Amino acid sequence: MSTEMKLSQKIKTLREAHNLSVAELAERCACDVSVIEGLEAGTLPASLAPLIKITRALGLRLGTLMDDDENLGPVYIDADQMEEVNRVKSLATSSDAGDLSYFSLAAGRPSRHMDPFVITVTPSGETDHKLVSHEGEEWLYGMEGCIEIEYGKDIYVLHPGESIYYDSIVPHQVRAHDNQNAKFLAVVYTPM
Repeated sequence: MSTEMKLSQKIKTLREAHNLSVAELAERCACDVSVIEGLEAGTLPASLAPLIKITRALGLRLGTLMDDDENLGPVYIDADQMEEVNRVKSLATSSDAGDLSYFSLAAGRPSRHMDPFVITVTPSGETDHKLVSHEGEEWLYGMEGCIEIEYGKDIYVLHPGESIYYDSIVPHQVRAHDNQNAKFLAVVYTPM
């Protein structure tokens, strides 16, 4: 079963476990019913903003949706395992920000308070950018290529070796810069 389908099933199972209808969860998340329906059906690519809103509405951590097992020890990924992490633990999304693939570096670690990802972004060519906001904080570190972070009314360009830390409640979007592919490390904290 694909990662996207597992995610879709987890969202539906968790919603039903909380005795919520799709409309009730959408209301709690302040999003359209079509977003919840699309995520549960696997027809809408998942992105961090709605997933964070869903987990907050259900009183869960983001990692609960993305974890496959419950390893109580540390999660260690060496250089040789990175390719396997990239293949198995990905969450791909498409938006006006481009195509983003999220590779979880802590899947399997329960009760964590932050979620580290390696994210690759492929430009979409879109010029109309939709900003999102959610509770928490994010730290990004440029690895390859450049990414652009629109944060409120400001735009930052992150080059390899540079980092940015910001409050996620401020409307923001991370996207490819100058129509180039990029890769970055992101650590997302979402309070419970």
